[in-house]
Amino acid sequence: MLRDELDSCDDDVRELVLEDFLPYRLNILAEIVSHSLAGVYSRQYGIGIPEWRVIANLGSIGQLSAKQIGDRAHMHKTKVSRAAAALEESGLILRSTDSSDKRSAILSLTEKGRDVYSRIVPVALEFASDLESVLDPADVKALDRILSKLKRKSQEMAGRMTREIE
Repeated sequence: MLRDELDSCDDDVRELVLEDFLPYRLNILAEIVSHSLAGVYSRQYGIGIPEWRVIANLGSIGQLSAKQIGDRAHMHKTKVSRAAAALEESGLILRSTDSSDKRSAILSLTEKGRDVYSRIVPVALEFASDLESVLDPADVKALDRILSKLKRKSQEMAGRMTREIE
């Protein structure tokens, strides 16, 4: 459907104003927020954004495979693998063989990893609270609803695009 629409466009194409383009605005906001928060844990613990996403998922869920982390965090498997290798080398995570699938590894936080997670979480929650402080409670609820709707619609569109490509 989208491909047909693109093919049928004539020369009278509307101008794209990036500053008003929702996907661009969401991406810029996500990058700014992610890098701002990264400044907190990067300086103190020497971990980057991909490593934090692995730690955050393991800390909040428990044991997960790299694929599960990638699916949850929407991270490419190579990025998850590199982050996991760095965290394992730092002694923050443990990699063990999945008893149900010998080809897959299960990742979990070590005691040191749980300590780092427990120290970052309050700072991350304070960061989120500070970010939300510019919104009144009704705005926070509306933003949550809007983000949920946009996520569902994006997933639906991604699924449709994948089916069209196949």
